[in-house]
Amino acid sequence: MNTSETALFLLILGIMLLLARGLGEMFRAIKQPMIIGEILAGIILGPTVLGMLAPDIYNQFFTASAAITSALNGLAMLGVVLLLIVSGLEVDLGVLIRQSKVAGLTSITGIAFTFAAGFGLSYLFPAFLGMAPEKNHLIFSVFIGTALSITALPVVAKILMDLKLFKSEIGFTVIAAAMLNDITGWIIFSILIAQISDSSHGFSPQTTVLLMFTFLLVTLVFGRKLFNRILPVIQKKFSLPGSVLNFIFIAGLAGAAFTEYIGIHAIFGAFIVGIAIGDSAHLKEETREIIQQFVTNIFAPLFFVSIGLRVNFILNFDFFLTLTLIVVATASKVTGSALGARAAGMGQTESMAVGFGMNAHGAMEIILGLLALEYGLIGERTFVALVIMAIVTSVISGPLMSVYAERLRKLRTLKGLLSPASVYITEARTKDEVIRELCKKAAARYRTDETSLRIAVLAREESSSTGLVNGLALPHARITVKEPLILCALSQKGIEFDSMDREPSHIIFLLITPLAMPELQLQLLSDIAKPFDSDELALAVSKDPGSFYALLSEKIT
Repeated sequence: MNTSETALFLLILGIMLLLARGLGEMFRAIKQPMIIGEILAGIILGPTVLGMLAPDIYNQFFTASAAITSALNGLAMLGVVLLLIVSGLEVDLGVLIRQSKVAGLTSITGIAFTFAAGFGLSYLFPAFLGMAPEKNHLIFSVFIGTALSITALPVVAKILMDLKLFKSEIGFTVIAAAMLNDITGWIIFSILIAQISDSSHGFSPQTTVLLMFTFLLVTLVFGRKLFNRILPVIQKKFSLPGSVLNFIFIAGLAGAAFTEYIGIHAIFGAFIVGIAIGDSAHLKEETREIIQQFVTNIFAPLFFVSIGLRVNFILNFDFFLTLTLIVVATASKVTGSALGARAAGMGQTESMAVGFGMNAHGAMEIILGLLALEYGLIGERTFVALVIMAIVTSVISGPLMSVYAERLRKLRTLKGLLSPASVYITEARTKDEVIRELCKKAAARYRTDETSLRIAVLAREESSSTGLVNGLALPHARITVKEPLILCALSQKGIEFDSMDREPSHIIFLLITPLAMPELQLQLLSDIAKPFDSDELALAVSKDPGSFYALLSEKIT
């Protein structure tokens, strides 16, 4: 580049970052992913807006100089490679192992449903999906199926943090399943690239795939252990955190260079190396945050702006194609993921929350679409539809997930669990009799064995009595069930429960909670005990459980 081109190039970079950051912050302020603003910045600067309103300025900026165009493409390439290193660092193999059953089923069914839907749609209607006649029908269909299967891990993580679900069972499940989705999706897409790429340096497609799996195995097994040993040495002998940042970027770029050389795109190598390094216990959270901030605020915006520079989003917008992809992707991903979570033992409401959480396609979808466009696998019309689908699913996932998350929170409160049908008059005279009676009703609700349930409740009762004060007794247990349950027996005569105030218990609650939710049991026990700060409720016990339920409901509102 000459002096004028260098000055113009630097000016373009400044404008791209300014507009991307400004619009990104606007969308962040309304709790939407910043990448929407960054892509919008590219659309404004690209052929869609600037190219139509001021074509001379657009051409001067982005098409007149081959050197500037090449430099911008190089920066965009570096941006996406660094972004995939960061995405790899976010993959926690420990979470994958701990959540392997539920995450595995959620991921498998989610991928299976979306892949089948995407593959079937594109195989039956290739022209509608935008396949060029000269392209391989099977490879095109596999790509569409893979594209619909991707879940955007960074977007999902942000949604879960906003909803305060990141460290919940739902959060761990969605994160682990999204990790598996991304790994599986990139492996399938890398195999596709090996089949269509002509830049594999003489390797056959079969050899390229073999080299890819060898790289995957060596990096995640041996490389992971090597990185775990090298990191503490670097932290001890060199300056921090710069030396660690250098090491991560050098290793990531080396992995990217290798996979690019063998005919698999560079981003696959960057992603896998990121996973291997991110698994190390020696990688400090502070260092992760610095890398994440550096990449997502400088290089990632340049990449997402470059997406808008590539095509005219107005001329290539196909409403029916875009709507079809949004509907098919959402329906298949939510249904498949929810069914997998349900099969793994989660409740219906939890499963739906997981399903909508998995539906955020986000940046990963856009990267996949861009690479497919570069390799000539899809046209600009399909690319625009995929980008819009990725944005729409990312925008709607949070609100829809929050609906089910809020419903779940309400269901797991005392008011949500207690109903008129849960309250009844008992004729039992002893503690054992009333516990047997309550456990029989609970077993019928759970459709499980009464004996094992009663043994669990009595075991807790033997350790210390659950008789409290003011006529309240609270027998409880944690067992392997999906959802909590509360039943309430009212005794007019009172039952001896060895209560703290030595008085008989007139109100006996049975609380059953899932074994995996100890904090829920403590919360519900506290919520039940709060209204019994006097003997008012004990005195209200009558032959009408409905009246008692109404009075109790007023106190727990």
